[in-house]
Amino acid sequence: MYSRFLKPKFFFNLMLGLAAVPAAAHAAQCTNAGLDVVVLGSGGPELSDKRASTGYLVRENGKARFIIDFGAGSSLNFERAGGDIKDLEALLFTHFHVDHSNDLPALVKASFFSGRNRDLPVYGPTGNHTIPTTPLFVERQFGEKGVYPYLSDFLTGEAAFALKPIAVNADKKQPKLFETKLGGFTLKAIPVEHGLLPSLGWRIEKNGCSVTVSGDTSNIGKTLDVLAKNTDIFIAHNAVPESSTDRVAVKLHMIPSEIGRIAQQTGSRSVVLTHFMRRTENVKPATSAAIRKTYQGKLAFAEDCDIYSLKSGTKTGSCKK
Repeated sequence: MYSRFLKPKFFFNLMLGLAAVPAAAHAAQCTNAGLDVVVLGSGGPELSDKRASTGYLVRENGKARFIIDFGAGSSLNFERAGGDIKDLEALLFTHFHVDHSNDLPALVKASFFSGRNRDLPVYGPTGNHTIPTTPLFVERQFGEKGVYPYLSDFLTGEAAFALKPIAVNADKKQPKLFETKLGGFTLKAIPVEHGLLPSLGWRIEKNGCSVTVSGDTSNIGKTLDVLAKNTDIFIAHNAVPESSTDRVAVKLHMIPSEIGRIAQQTGSRSVVLTHFMRRTENVKPATSAAIRKTYQGKLAFAEDCDIYSLKSGTKTGSCKK
């Protein structure tokens, strides 16, 4: 399936000085036991899966630090996880499909009541002819001529704080690793293949700990191999089954054997599968078997509200009471 993409893969690995060999043992050990990630939504765009749409919350000592994607239903589980908007360092988006971004207006409206008084960065991909770049996406929602003009104070600076949208290069033809530091954390992103939509994978690091979120991608071009190297938790979207014959779907999403290959190649300590659809919900044994052909590390199938420790890579509880 991937043979015709070997040249781009080789070029990209060569460009970054990375050999396509199994990752070495972790150079740094996770030393912060207070870091965890909450699965705010483990579903996709369907409304028949009894799951919230995609969203993740990185916390430190129980306090919200970063949201990665915020699809429908994520806001309720953010509340269940004890999230407080005033504690957030930034919002990060992999891409702007509805199931990854639909609860953003709910969060902005709720922030009026949060007591937040410092600006909130919103990182997301650059755009193209199919969808606007992050600053324009935010403007079209909350600008004075946007969908929610009554929230435009959050862009003009007249509210208690301002949204600060920041576009991150999502050009998969010229993939470059983005890196910045914020609130004591290191944020990294890289373009990933998701059809016509500009998309990013994200990685958050602190104290030798890291979590990598694949976003929706087939990983054609192998950019996740760079981002996920030696990560503690690799959150991988499982939207197509190993047996899929849908030629469009497998160009948009990873099959399980590719998830296993990435995890093995990068030395990921733990894999958490999520973003399930009806076509993957009921084939978990086959999914696990396909991954286990190459990867023997920790493997979990996420549910909404699951909490995973970055230090141990295992589930420690649920935000559902």
